[in-house]
Amino acid sequence: MKLQYVFLFLKLVSFLSIAAANLVPPSTTNIPSCPMDLGYVQTMPWDSSACKNNGNRRDCCQTLLSVYGIAFAQRLKDTSFFQLPDLNTSEACLTDFQSKLDSLSLPSDLASSCFGNPERFVITPDVCAGIQTNQDWIKKLGSTTHLDIGCFSDLSGSSCDACVSAGFKVLASLMAIDGNTSHSTDCWYFTILYAGGIVNKLGPKHTDTAACIFGLPISSAMEGSSKRISVLVSSLTAAGVAGLLMCCLLGFYIWWDRFRNGDSGAEFDAEEQQGLKPRLRPNKVSIWFKIDELEKATSNFSQKNLIGKGGFGVVYKGILSDGTAVAVKKISESDFQGDTEFCNELELISNLKHRNLVPLRGCCVTEEEDVHRGNQRYLVYEFMPNGNLEDHLFGNMSKKQPLNWPQRKSIILDVAKGLEYLHYGVKPAIYHRDIKATNILLDAFMKARVADFGLAKQIREGQSHLTSRVAGTHGYLAPEYALYGQLTEKSDVYSFGVVVLEIMCGRKAMDLSSNSPGSFLITEWAWTLVKSGRIEEALDNSLLKDWDAENPNPKTIMERFVLVGILCAHFLVAPRPTILDALRMLEGDIEIPSIPDRPLPLTYPSSVTTISVSSPSLSSPE
Repeated sequence: MKLQYVFLFLKLVSFLSIAAANLVPPSTTNIPSCPMDLGYVQTMPWDSSACKNNGNRRDCCQTLLSVYGIAFAQRLKDTSFFQLPDLNTSEACLTDFQSKLDSLSLPSDLASSCFGNPERFVITPDVCAGIQTNQDWIKKLGSTTHLDIGCFSDLSGSSCDACVSAGFKVLASLMAIDGNTSHSTDCWYFTILYAGGIVNKLGPKHTDTAACIFGLPISSAMEGSSKRISVLVSSLTAAGVAGLLMCCLLGFYIWWDRFRNGDSGAEFDAEEQQGLKPRLRPNKVSIWFKIDELEKATSNFSQKNLIGKGGFGVVYKGILSDGTAVAVKKISESDFQGDTEFCNELELISNLKHRNLVPLRGCCVTEEEDVHRGNQRYLVYEFMPNGNLEDHLFGNMSKKQPLNWPQRKSIILDVAKGLEYLHYGVKPAIYHRDIKATNILLDAFMKARVADFGLAKQIREGQSHLTSRVAGTHGYLAPEYALYGQLTEKSDVYSFGVVVLEIMCGRKAMDLSSNSPGSFLITEWAWTLVKSGRIEEALDNSLLKDWDAENPNPKTIMERFVLVGILCAHFLVAPRPTILDALRMLEGDIEIPSIPDRPLPLTYPSSVTTISVSSPSLSSPE
C-alpha cells in the first residue's frame, strides 16, 4: 500500500507540473525582463501633479520622460551601455514603468500616450559618432571633457549653469566628430546620460542632479511621504522586474528644447507651439519668449537684477523656469527700427553658432495693444557669468584678481577664432564693425565670447562696402573706416589688434582728455616702444611677474603677441594680415613679417567727433 501511495503521489506531482506549465501563456516565455531598476519612481520626490486628472498632458509627458532618463543614466553607470539591447527588452521596460505609475494612482495610459516607438531606443551603431558604450565615448572624446569639470560636483544653485554650458561644448565636439546634423539629438541624449550617470559624483538619482541635468521638477511635499511609498515599493517588487526603456531619450529631447540656443533640431506644428514655453518660431530662427516668462525670470525687471545699461537699453540677469541663467536686454524705445529690419538682423544673429560667439537664445516682442507695456522688444542671451573683458582689464575685477598670462593668451586666441568664423565660416562673410573690450564676454570657464552683432553686416563676395553711416567706437575704429566709410575684413582686424594691445599692455585703447598727461592712442604708444627696441616696456607689469609660471620663457611669446597686435592695428590697410593669418602668427605657425613704417601723424581728426551707431538695439548683452 505504501508503494501505491508513493506511486500515486508521484503521478499527481507530474500531473500538476504539466498542468501548471500549460497554464502559462506560451508568449510569456519569450518576453525578457527589464534590465533597469525603476523602484526610485515611487520613492523620489518628483512632482507628478501635471499627470493627475485634468493636468497638462504635454507637461506630464515631459516630466515622465525626465524620470526615465534617471534610470537610463544609472544603467549606463552600471553596465557602460547607452541603449537597450533589443525591442523586447524595451517593451518590457515600458510595461514595468507603467506598473510603477499605476501604483502612484496615475492614469493607466501614460506610458502608451507619452512614449513613441520603443524600437528607436534599441542599441545601434548608426547614432552619434557610432557610440554605443562608455568605452566608445572615451575613444572619441578622451577620458576628460568639459563635463568632468562642470558637472562633477553638487549641481544645486548657480553651479548648474556651468554644467549645462559644458554640455553644449561636448555636444559641439560630438557633432564635429559625427558630421551628420541629423544625429544632433542623439548626441545630446548621450551627453546628458554621460553627465548624470558617469560624471556627477552624487549620481543620477540625487534630487539636485535630477533637477539640473534631467530637468526633473521636484516636489518638497512628496519628501514627507517617501517612507510610506517605500513600503508600497517593497510589496510590489515581486510583481515585476524593475526597469525602464530608452524612450527617456524623447524626454531629453524636450528638455533640450528648454536649454538650447534656438537650434532647429525639433519641429512642432502650430497647435503644439501654442502650449510650449519657450516656443519655436515657425521658421526656426529663434525662440520667442512670452513677456510673462521674462518678467518672472527677472523678478519683474528688478533693479537688483540689473547688470548693464547703455544707449541701447538695459540688461537684466534672469533665471528661466528651467533654471537656465540668461541676460535679458530691454531695448530702448528710441532705438526701435522697422519690424522687417529688426527681424532680418535677428535672423542673422540667431544663425551664428560658434563656441566663441555669445549665443542669442531668443527674443520677445509686446504689441502696441498691450495697454500696460506698449510695443517693446527684448533680446535674451546666454548669460556669461564672468562679465566682460574691460572689467577684468580696467574695472573692479582687475583690482581683485588681474588676468594672468595663460588667461590673456586664451582670450586673444578665442576672439581671433570667433572673428575667423564670422569672416570665413559663414557665407556671405560677416564684418562685426565694433570689436572692443566691452563686447568680449567671458563664460564660466573664462573662455572669450564675442558679443554685439547689432552692428554686424553681411558682405557678399566681391562686394565693396562704402557707407556714410560709420558705426563703432573711438579708439577701435580702423582709420579708413572712420574717415572714409570704407569697410572691409581688415577693419575688424584693426579693432582686434587694438584689443590685443589692451590685453598685453594693460592700457586702454585711447585717452584724449585734455587734462590728462597720459593722453595717447595705444597703437601709437606701443609702436613707438617697439621701434625704439623697448618692447618689454609695453607689457603689463603683472605679466612680467609670472612669465615663468608654466613656460620657461613665455616672454618671447608675449612679445610675439604684441607684435601681432601692432601689425593688425597698422594705420595702412595693406600691411594688416587677415584674421586667419593673424591667428596663425599668434599660434606660431607662420612668422611675423617686418612691420612697415606708419605715416605721421597718427591721430583722428578733430572733425570726427561723433560716431553714429547702427542698430544699437542688438548690441552687447552686458
